[in-house]
Amino acid sequence: MTSPCKAHSGDNVSFSSTRRGFLAAALTGAALTLAPVSFAAAAAGTSKTKTITGHLDPGAADFVYLPIDVPSGVNKISVSYIYSKPQVASGLLGNACDIGIFDEKGTDLAGKGFRGWSGGFRTEFSISAGETTPGYLPGPIGKGTWNVVLGPYQVAEQGLDYTVNVTLEYGPDVTPFKPQYPPQQIAGRGAAWYRGDAHLHTVYSDGKRTPEEVAAGARAARLDFMISTDHNTPASHGVWGPLAGNDLLILTGEEVTTRNGHYLALGLEPGEWIDWRYRARDKGFEQEAQRIHASGGIVVPAHPYCPYVACRWKFGYDDADAVEVWTGPWTIDDESSVNTWDAMLAHSVRTGGRWLPAMGNSDAHSVPQVIGFPHNVVNAVALSRDALLDGIRNGRNWIAESADVSVDFQVTSGGKSATVGERLKVAVDAPVTVTAKIAGVPNGVVRFITDEGQTQQVTLPASGQGTSTWVTTPQLAAYVRVEVRHPKIDGTSGSGTEMGTVIPLGPMAALTNPIFLGAN
Repeated sequence: MTSPCKAHSGDNVSFSSTRRGFLAAALTGAALTLAPVSFAAAAAGTSKTKTITGHLDPGAADFVYLPIDVPSGVNKISVSYIYSKPQVASGLLGNACDIGIFDEKGTDLAGKGFRGWSGGFRTEFSISAGETTPGYLPGPIGKGTWNVVLGPYQVAEQGLDYTVNVTLEYGPDVTPFKPQYPPQQIAGRGAAWYRGDAHLHTVYSDGKRTPEEVAAGARAARLDFMISTDHNTPASHGVWGPLAGNDLLILTGEEVTTRNGHYLALGLEPGEWIDWRYRARDKGFEQEAQRIHASGGIVVPAHPYCPYVACRWKFGYDDADAVEVWTGPWTIDDESSVNTWDAMLAHSVRTGGRWLPAMGNSDAHSVPQVIGFPHNVVNAVALSRDALLDGIRNGRNWIAESADVSVDFQVTSGGKSATVGERLKVAVDAPVTVTAKIAGVPNGVVRFITDEGQTQQVTLPASGQGTSTWVTTPQLAAYVRVEVRHPKIDGTSGSGTEMGTVIPLGPMAALTNPIFLGAN
C-alpha cells in the first residue's frame, strides 16, 4: 500500500503492542484500549507522523482502540493501515479488520465522539473541517484524546499483525463543510401507492456508486423515493440535498452492521448516527432501537438469513417495525426469510399480538446489482418521510421486482372491502371473495397463502396479465397474502408442495403483506 504518510517517515515513532503484552491497556467487555500515543505541538504548515504496530491473537476483542493525544493547532488528521493476511486452509477464517475513528468527545456507546467508519472498504482516510474521506464526518480537529478503532471481525489462527500510521497536520482550519440535507417531503400525488428502495449503498461506505449514480439509478428504476443506508455512518446525508427533486424523495438512514446481524435504521433525522458496537448478548440494540423510534424512524432487520460472518440476525424481533424478507435477486436465504415471517404471522394471530410487516429492497452496492430490484410499493397519504414510514410500519405495502410489475389485491364481503395491511371485519362464517389482479409477470405463478398454507395456485398467460379469485371465510383463513413467482428454471410452474432437494418454486416477482379476515 502507498501511504500518504511516507513523505514524513523521518518523523515516525514506533509504538508496538500485542494482545498479550501491552502498556497501560484496559480490556472491558468486547473492547481493548491500548496506551495512548502523544503528539507534541508544532508550527503551522508542518506535519508529524507516528506508527502503531501490534498483534492480535484469535479471540481478540471486537474493537481495539488506539488512543491518540492530539495537541491544539491541528487542522487535519490522516490515518492509514495494513494488516497481515496469511494463507489459511479451506474452511477456516482469514484475517479481516475494519477501521474508524472517534474524536475527543469520547467512545461511549451512542455518544458524541463518532467521526467516521469505513469498515474494511478503505485503507486510509483523512478528516478536516472542510474535506473528508467519504464515510467520515468533517469538522475541526479538537484538542484531546482521539481513538482510532480497529474492528478485527475475523482473526486467523496465525493471528493478525497490524500497522497504523497517524499523521497530524498543523495550521488554521479551512472553510467548514456545509451539509445540504434533502427535504423530508415532496409534492407527490397525494394519497397513493409509492415505489421506493430503502436499502442502498454508496462510496460513503462499501458501495462503488457515487450518490449521483445512486439517485440516477433510482430514477431509472421509476422509483418515487429512496432511502440512503450506508454502513454505520451518516456521512452521506449532507450530500443528498442537490440530488433530490420533485420527482424523487430521498430519505436518510443507516445500515447498522453489528456482529450478530444487520438492520436498517430508516428515516433518521439527517446527520443522525446509530451505534453498532454490541452483540445480541448486550443491551445496545434495545437502546439504539429506542433512539430510532424516538426520532420517528423505524427498525428493520436486513437479510436475516444471510450466511456471511456476522450477518445472520440474532436479536429477535420485539423491537423491529418490519423485516426485510427479500434482498436483491431471489435466493434460498430469501425463501427462508419468507417462511419464518409467515410463521410469525400465524403466531401473531394465535396470540392476538402485533404482527410484523415484510419489506423488500435491493441492497445494491455496485454494478451489476440493480437499484430497485426489488422495491416496496407503499400505500401512503403523502410522499413524505412520516407518511411512508407509517405505511411500512402498518404493513400497507407490497414488494415488486421492478416497476413493470403491478398487483391489485383486495378482499370483499357484504359491501365491505380491505386491501394490503388492513383487516376485513366480518363474521367468521361470512363468505369473503379474494381477488388479485396481476400484470407484468409473463407465465407467472399466482399463489394465495393463508395461515393454513397455500390454498390456490394459478398460472398467468404469456402476456403476464390475469385476475385470480378465491372464496373463503375468516373461519378458514385468518389472513391471506399473495405471492407471484416466475416459472422454475426448467420452465414448469412447480406446485409449491414438492419434497426433496430441489427448490419447489421459481424466483419471486411480487409479494404482498397480508390482509387479515374477521374480528380482531
